[in-house]
This record gives sequence, C-alpha cells and structure tokens, in this order.
Amino acid sequence: MQLMNDLRRIDLNLLVILDALLSEHHVTRAAERLHLSQPAVSHALARLRDLLGDPLLVRQGGGLVPTARALELAAPLAEALAQVQALLAPNRFDPASAKRRFRVAMSDYSAAIFLPQLTRVLRRDAPGIDLQIIQASREGMVDGVLNGDIDLAAGVFPDLPAELCTTPLFEEHYTCLVDRSSLPQSGVLDLPTYLARPHVLLEMRGSGTPEIERALSAIRQRRHVAISLPHWGVAPQLIQGTDLILTVSSRGLLNVDHRYLLAVPPPFHIPSFAFELAWHTRRGGDSGLQWLIGQVQGVLSEGAQ
Repeated sequence: MQLMNDLRRIDLNLLVILDALLSEHHVTRAAERLHLSQPAVSHALARLRDLLGDPLLVRQGGGLVPTARALELAAPLAEALAQVQALLAPNRFDPASAKRRFRVAMSDYSAAIFLPQLTRVLRRDAPGIDLQIIQASREGMVDGVLNGDIDLAAGVFPDLPAELCTTPLFEEHYTCLVDRSSLPQSGVLDLPTYLARPHVLLEMRGSGTPEIERALSAIRQRRHVAISLPHWGVAPQLIQGTDLILTVSSRGLLNVDHRYLLAVPPPFHIPSFAFELAWHTRRGGDSGLQWLIGQVQGVLSEGAQ
C-alpha cells in the first residue's frame, strides 16, 4: 500500500524515466533510450530522490547501482507501466512506425537459430524496433522476466511460476558430437564408450544440463566432465582431434564441419524437450510484445519449410 501511495505522487513521465534508469543503470544510456537529454534525466532523478526520500541509484564504478528501495519499486513499476501502455494503445501496435526497445534473453544457441533472420525482418518491417540481447542462466532468465528486467526469454523452462506464460517454438532432442576418427567405422557410439570417454559440458553460471544428468541417473550411471564452459559457439571446436564427447541440442550442431566431426544418437534415452518463449502474464495486453513473439514464431516456421 505504501508503494502505491508513493507512486500516486509521481507523474507518469517520472515513472518512465525511473523504469529506464533501473534497466540501464546509467543516466546517459537511459537518456538515449528515451530520446531525452542527459541533464533532463539527471533532473528527473533528483526529483524522484526528493519525492521518494531515497537515493534510488548510487554511483559505483562507471555506472549506477539500485538501492534496496529501488529494487523494491522495480517490479510494481514495470507492471504499472505495462498496464498503462496496454490501456492507452490496445491492439494498435504499428511495427512500421513504432519506436521501442525490447530486452530479450537468449543463449548463443538461441541466437544462432533465429536471431539473424529475426534481425532482417525487423530492419525490413520495423526499423524503429531495437533489441537488447541479454545472456543469462535459465534461473536468471526467469528472475529477469519476473522482476521486469527482461521482456521476453527464449529457452527451456520445465518449471515456471504461475506469473509467467510460455509458447512453444519447437521440439528439440539431444545429439552427441564426436571426432569422426575416434569411432569405429560403424559410426556407432555405444554406452561403454560414452561412459569411458571424457565430456564437454555446456553450462552457464552453474545451471548445467540437468536433463542429461537425470537421464544418466535413471540408468545409474555418471559421466566424467573434463571441460565445462558457457559458450555454445566454441564447443564443437573442442571435439575435433580429441576423444571428447559433446552432448547437446541437435539444432546447435547444424553448422559444424562434418568432414571431421560426426553427430550420432546418444546410447541411452534422453527425453526430448520443448524450446519456448516466456514472458510475464502482466504483458498479455502488450500488443508490441505479442507482435515480436509472432515474428519469432514466423522466422522459425519459415526455417522449418
């Protein structure tokens, strides 16, 4: 209740500026995002500090760090602005004339699958739409969507809080990548070989790939991880000329050099999974965000033809 009382004393322009500052953590970047001058944003921040009786953002290094009070305000502020936006412009999003920035979380795996074509679509049909791509763990994506730091997240979300919505993009399965010369001429990877050889694990900030470990646990087995790294792009290069095995989502191996590398089925059952887009329920009336979701779906649909 106190939060709502505080917000009622602030005009909408100040709320928009505060939202940008909490997102960018930088006065100049917030000004650029809002197409305002840096002094105007600084003046607005001073007014907000006076109205709320809190510094809100304090300088640290080359940027600004939100105070506890600012973090408390972030989620209700994002929700309030989304509701106002939906109220003022329901179903009237015009991509050709819209000027807006979307914060989209994805891994480099996701980016390789649809970001280049999505970018071409945006530049052609919606040149005023900007994308800020954010990389985070699965848990980080969920937290970012919940607190309003992320508009849309692309990934695998088996367990989501009720506040988030998802739409499936495609069904994915796992594939093993090995050096072609490291397998017998049959090209078959059996379970003893899989378990005996070292592995490359793709993980970000400790999130790992629990689906693979759960599948191994189901047959009471474990693998030895020799290298763990957060980068999809370089992982296949680690396999060539080594005895390492990389077990990853199949679409992440579309551009590997198959002269030297071989993609084979895992020698045990790993359940397939849905790759999805996730967003907050409070953004259900955001026609711009729904338009962007449709563009991602369209790009993947065209690619599957």
